[in-house]
Amino acid sequence: MPSTVRWSVSVSITGRRLANQRITRPGPGSPAKLVEWLGAVQAQEYGPARWALGVRLSSGWTDARIARSIDRGEILRTHVLRPTWHFVARSDIRWMLELTGPQVLRRMSTYDRQLGLDAAVLTRATEIIERALGDGGCLTRGELGTNLERAGLPGKSTHLAHIAMHAELEGVICSGPRRGKQLTYMLLADRAPDARTLYHDEALAELARRYFQSHGPATIRDFVWWSGLRTADAKRGLEIIRAKSHDMDGLTYWTIGRVPARSSRREPTLLLLPIYDEYLVAYRDRLVVPHSLYSWSRGVGIRHSLVISGQLAGTWRTVFGVSKMVIEVEPTRRLTPGERRALVQAVVRYQRFLGAPVSLG
Repeated sequence: MPSTVRWSVSVSITGRRLANQRITRPGPGSPAKLVEWLGAVQAQEYGPARWALGVRLSSGWTDARIARSIDRGEILRTHVLRPTWHFVARSDIRWMLELTGPQVLRRMSTYDRQLGLDAAVLTRATEIIERALGDGGCLTRGELGTNLERAGLPGKSTHLAHIAMHAELEGVICSGPRRGKQLTYMLLADRAPDARTLYHDEALAELARRYFQSHGPATIRDFVWWSGLRTADAKRGLEIIRAKSHDMDGLTYWTIGRVPARSSRREPTLLLLPIYDEYLVAYRDRLVVPHSLYSWSRGVGIRHSLVISGQLAGTWRTVFGVSKMVIEVEPTRRLTPGERRALVQAVVRYQRFLGAPVSLG
């Protein structure tokens, strides 16, 4: 059974999360290994999601190198866990879809019916997509829609998005390589022929282990939110991996693995995290890091998150100047001299990642 441990007051929950998510502690040496460690990475905003990997990798990993890794299929982008896109490792996609896909399909069924996409229509549409990809290798979403319309099925806008999501969740299609600036789909069987399958309890345990090793300390509610699993299944996964618990402020936090050594860092940890970063969106209980999704968007472009010492401290966004990109930061308070130095360093790191000129506005 899970056991209870006593934490040192010198090791904060935020500090452990930052280390376990490989933001402040060196992690796996490649994007694919990093995604495997994290379990899955929310990725509906494709460009910012690549930065979510870049901020957790060494500076040698640029945006272009990560994009090539995705194009090669070492990382796949598909709907899994919840009704949104995630990055997953190629070897994990099959068992993860088998575990979480049915739950997402149930959640989407009401919306599908409202669009007139009943089981018969979705089955036929998936068969058409499967044949088209079998002939074409990889196709854009628009090209999939054209094939659907030729068969008398809806192939545009929301209808097409729901049909493609259904085919992903059924394990038929997944992301393919980019074609210019367009993303494509491929058959999952062709893209990940050696993807593992696991028995139900094995998959529960594996997903729980991945989440709590990389996102812990976290609550059961956090894990249920992130994974899309039912609470009973989440508790079963925790039991199997023998996680350790700690009660604080009326909540029970769970962890696995060793407590990382306390950092000797004196300068503040300042991060320019992308919108929907795992550090902020992977938790339901927000006592430790209070925030709202609405703080990321104020009606003027995409707003990313400024995080200082583990806490949300403002937003940032990119705008294009005459000759280079400019980062505009809107902190919630006046930054200290040390924080301003850390901000400059963070902008330099982002510039190295993009491989293009960036300045602080």
